[in-house]
Amino acid sequence: MSHRDKAIELVEDGFITYEQLATMALKYMSEDDVADMLDANELSERFMDEDDGQPSWEQEWQDFGEDPGYEMEYI
Repeated sequence: MSHRDKAIELVEDGFITYEQLATMALKYMSEDDVADMLDANELSERFMDEDDGQPSWEQEWQDFGEDPGYEMEYI
């Protein structure tokens, strides 16, 4: 069994929580390791600040159904 599998098994068997496992891992890792992990999972600032020209889901939701020419027809 790999060490990663053992760590997950500790959570699944109730010895620790996922939050405790994450905290232990983050405290063990260097700042560079954490930065690399976030970047590899597209959670670093360079991905958060990226504007792809598309509206955010919040903007889409806010704009949903607000077309001025749209009229709801009731049956």
